[in-house]
Amino acid sequence: MHAKVLMYTSAVCPYCQRAEALLRARGVTAIEKIRVDLEPARREEMIARTGRRTVPQIFIGATHVGGFDDLSALDREGRLAPLLAGSAT
Repeated sequence: MHAKVLMYTSAVCPYCQRAEALLRARGVTAIEKIRVDLEPARREEMIARTGRRTVPQIFIGATHVGGFDDLSALDREGRLAPLLAGSAT
């Protein structure tokens, strides 16, 4: 079982697609997606929560991971799997 994964995303976002592919490769089967292109108020929510304006913005459990580059770096450092498992990084 993995920690809950939430991703702020949009329809035409190659980094969102890459982030989803990486998460799925690490065994994540459920990603809650918030489409900021369809729900502009959710973009404001994302900015307030993260301080960032770009998508994707990824949360694993209560931890704000950041975007695809941040997610990829966590994976390379071996810290993604423990985070997904619900352990501290």
